[in-house]
Parts: sequence; C-alpha cells; structure tokens
Amino acid sequence: MPSVLPLGDPAPPDGLLPPQAADGAADRAFGLYVHIPFCAVRCGYCDFNTYTATELGGGASQDAYAATAASEVSLAASVLAESGLPARPLSTVFFGGGTPTLLPAEDLALILGRAIDQWGIEAGAEVTTEANPDSVTPESLAILKDAGFTRISFGMQSAVPHVLKVLDRTHTPSRVPKVVQWARDAGLAVSLDLIYGTPGESLDDWRYSLETALSYQPDHISAYALIIEDGTKLAAQIRRGEVPGIDDDDHADKYELADELITKAGLGWYEVSNWARTPGQACRHNLAYWRGDDWWGIGPGAHSHVGGVRWWNVKHPTAYAGRLAQGVSPAAGRETLDAETRNMERVMLEVRLHSGLEIASLGAAGRHEVAGLIAEELVDPAAAFAGRLVLTLKGRLLADAVVRRVLPD
Repeated sequence: MPSVLPLGDPAPPDGLLPPQAADGAADRAFGLYVHIPFCAVRCGYCDFNTYTATELGGGASQDAYAATAASEVSLAASVLAESGLPARPLSTVFFGGGTPTLLPAEDLALILGRAIDQWGIEAGAEVTTEANPDSVTPESLAILKDAGFTRISFGMQSAVPHVLKVLDRTHTPSRVPKVVQWARDAGLAVSLDLIYGTPGESLDDWRYSLETALSYQPDHISAYALIIEDGTKLAAQIRRGEVPGIDDDDHADKYELADELITKAGLGWYEVSNWARTPGQACRHNLAYWRGDDWWGIGPGAHSHVGGVRWWNVKHPTAYAGRLAQGVSPAAGRETLDAETRNMERVMLEVRLHSGLEIASLGAAGRHEVAGLIAEELVDPAAAFAGRLVLTLKGRLLADAVVRRVLPD
C-alpha cells in the first residue's frame, strides 16, 4: 500500500502560509508539481501514493480528476497571493505519478493551461510529464506538445523481459523505441528512467538494458537502485523466499557500469542518479528540489515547499476531491523548518550534485573532514582546493557516508 504521510502540525483550513514563507521569495524560482495518482497496474516495488481502478472504490473518478486538480491550482494562486508571496511565473512544471498519461492528453493540457492562466510561465520553461511506454500514442504526444509540454520521461526500467516481469511492468521492450521516436516527431525532449538491482537481474542483463537505452540516443537518463519498501508486493516475495534479496555489492557494480557506459555515450552526470547529454538538458524541475527552491504540489499526497514551510495533502483521491469541493485546503499537515534543519537538508542534497557544495558553508567540524575525504578519494581534490565539495565516482557510491562526515552530530 502507499507509504504513510509524515507527522507534522495541522494545516489551517484556508491553507494560508506563515509570514516567513514570503521572505526572499522574489529571489527563488517557483515550480509546480502535479501528481496523477492513477495506474493501470500497481507495480510490485512501488509504494507511491497511487491507485488502480479497483483500489479506488466509489467517490473517486479519473474522469473528474483534471477539473479537481485545476481547482487546487486556482486555490494555490489565491493562497500564495493572500499569504503575501510575490507573483512569480512558473519556471518548471512536472507531472508525475502514478501514470499521468493514463489520463487523456486533453486533461493534462487543461491542468497545465489553468496553471499558466494563474501564474504565467517563463520563456523557455521546462514542462515534463512522466509516461509509461504503453500509455501514449503519436496523437496524444502531439496534443501535449501543442499544450506547452517540452519534455517526456518514459519509465523504461529495463530492456529484459524477465526483469520487467518481476517489476510488474506492463510494456514490452519493443515498445520503447517506437514511443521515443513518436516523442521526437512531436518535438519533445526524451528522458529514459532505468532501475537496477531487480531480483534475478544479472550484470549482463543490466548491461543489455543500458546499451539498449543508449542506442535510442535519449537526451537524459535516470538510473535508480531498486529499494525494497515495507508493505510492497516485492518485499513480501523476498520475505517468503520467492525471489532473491537485494545485494549492496551488486548495486555498486551496476552503478559503476551505468556511469561508464552512459559517460562513454556522451552524457554527463549532474546528480548521483542522473545524466544529461548537455547541461541544458538536465531536469531543471528536480534541480529546483535539490537547490531548495519553491514549488507547489497539486494532487492527493503531493508535497509542497515555499520558503522553508513544507506541507502535504491528504492521501486519498476521494478525501482530496471532497475538501476542494467544500472550498477547503486539501493540506493534511505541515512543518516550518528551522535554520538547522534547512542547512542539514541543503548539505544532503547539494552534495549529490556535480556542481557540489560550497565548503565554506560547512561548520568547522565539517570543514575539518574534507582532508580525510580527499585522502580516501571520496571527493575531487581539485574541486576541494577551489572551495567546492564534489563527489568522485567512489564518493557517489558512498554519498550518504560523506554527508554523515560533514554534518554535525
């Protein structure tokens, strides 16, 4: 089942933000995340807040979802204005899920159109949707492009049938090159998402998936290690001994192979799990998360962050739609981050970026650790001497350990 919401303070029914949210807002980018909580099939590894038609029950309609989400867009614009936030055009928009393209392309266009009507959008803004390879057509992609979408991220995951089967993916490998070409024909940039470490996946399987994905010449690749979340089907299968468990050494071998092949193909890493053909083709929306900019999350279970205030919506689509129908904020809870927490999160996220972390921003204990990190070949010495903490390949494999070293206890 989907993961639980975090604990926090109650969110006010009107959704208004505390005064600190407006501090310095004019200097921060503003993005929009739109959560589409529907999937045709629940994948065995997934604990995202998503639902199949049989799980939804009564009161939650996919047909009505676009109008409901658009109503939260309007609410968001009002809340930000009434909370004293300056009007800012959207710099990025990202539709995720779930499977956004399970909805008709016209529905996604409706939500995007409402957002642009409310805030405007920067020239050259990035507008992305995730998609399963079996959830798009040439016609739907053309509609998305005409509506203002610039980029599509396909959940390829693997090119090996037995790996896709373990992951409960519904597409066939032969579908991927078709949809990549359709997206290019529509004028959309293409990203491919891959997962490594699936039970039963050999190193040769992973090599084949990488080589196959790279043969399609994507603009961007994400490669994520499979994480087994409690409560998922795959976790239960491993617990019962039906499939093998996860091996950290196997993950490390596969990450190193991914970096080798993707780099050789001409893409450069800009975040531990992400590579882009050019710096301009990095996912700007995700970079905004990692750099602590502002975004509003639309949809059930969606999270938002504005000026150190973080909140999250009620999880179930029925409860979400019901609150908006009553004119009440769908926010379930929120927290106001103190300076120490914001700094800790900044370090955790910026360390993962190729641009690195400014060493001078660390405390004395963290700065003291830098020499040891250089000696252990976890950070780049030239970058460190220039004042930036940038991970080496070895450091990327041990990024969490690096963070623990430079943060105070």
